[in-house]
Amino acid sequence: FPPVSFLSLHHLCLLLPSLPTDATAVRVLLSGDFKVSQAETRPGNDASDQLGAAAMEASLRAHRPAALLIFAFLSLLSVSSSAAQEIQILNAERRIDLSSQVAIVFLTLKVENTGKAAASDVLLAFPPTEAEHLAEVKAQAASGKKRKKTYAHLIVEPTDVPDAPNGAKGFRLALHNPLSPGETTTIEVLYMLTHSMEPFPAEISQSDPQLVYYRDSAYILSPYRIKQQTTFIKTPSTNVQSFSRVEPTNRAGMELKYGPYEDLPAYSYSPVLVHFENNNPFAVVEELVREVEISHWGNLQITEHYTLAHGGAKLKGVFSRVDYQSRPSASGVSSFKNLLARLPPRVHSVYYRDEIGNISSSRLRTDSRKNLKLNLGIHCLEDGNPHL
Repeated sequence: FPPVSFLSLHHLCLLLPSLPTDATAVRVLLSGDFKVSQAETRPGNDASDQLGAAAMEASLRAHRPAALLIFAFLSLLSVSSSAAQEIQILNAERRIDLSSQVAIVFLTLKVENTGKAAASDVLLAFPPTEAEHLAEVKAQAASGKKRKKTYAHLIVEPTDVPDAPNGAKGFRLALHNPLSPGETTTIEVLYMLTHSMEPFPAEISQSDPQLVYYRDSAYILSPYRIKQQTTFIKTPSTNVQSFSRVEPTNRAGMELKYGPYEDLPAYSYSPVLVHFENNNPFAVVEELVREVEISHWGNLQITEHYTLAHGGAKLKGVFSRVDYQSRPSASGVSSFKNLLARLPPRVHSVYYRDEIGNISSSRLRTDSRKNLKLNLGIHCLEDGNPHL
């Protein structure tokens, strides 16, 4: 049998001592034939032998449900532990885009069913450091080649990953058509991580660029063996202060390449750290309240209240309005200077203001889809406070 958990072993040890350990008893327990003849007991024909046979028959009847329960439990453990071994990933490619405040990850998996039964789902695993920042997970199955490719959306559900180390979080991808033994399929996964980049230093002056840390693994965490894998990390600029090396590792411009790595077992993990410049605005909506008012005349009035903050490095020192306006390319480069809102086509009577009054530096226009785009001139520096 496969390894079982300590809790499972504890319960089994409590049950097994009360079961008969005799080979004949085990055979009878599994077959269900409780008529024990004198030939299967001690030699002799006296009354004690007959009483012993009757007692053994009663004992077998009493213990058969417990024995069947134990064997069924062990069978389930065997199936669950071998399920992850019935699938392997032939090729995996991961592209991590760090060009904004949100880490956007594209994962392409070529999956093969190496088992003897059809597989109806595929599992994904995320380390705890990523799971707590996971904002969205989407998946689709790709079929066909190049321009004739077709995509089918897959249902993504949280699940427990068997034998997952250190509290890794799992997701189950339900396949539309079960994957037969020996067949392969290509799965594309998109997931986003928020607050995954840590400002370092945590405080900067108004004229300093914003540097951040990003932590991940050179290997893709997976419950399956991966035959070949490669990870690409794209940074927003060529100013990369430092990065971890897990050979083979290469850097070209704004891209880091980890791999290819060959034939890695399940749950392989090698931590990496990238320190780079990221002056993109780290705008965070700490609270959003939407008020919807429906009139008797059919009009709909919507009012939204935003509490904004800058999630990047904090401002060190005093804010200088003169430097900020006279040198916009060098002063407060990581501040967010505007907010973009997309409104429905039939919107009218739009107004916008903050705590101290109307916002005059704004622009309202219509895009190609007849949606209204509202660009608000709200300037927020690294201290998290808005500056108008």
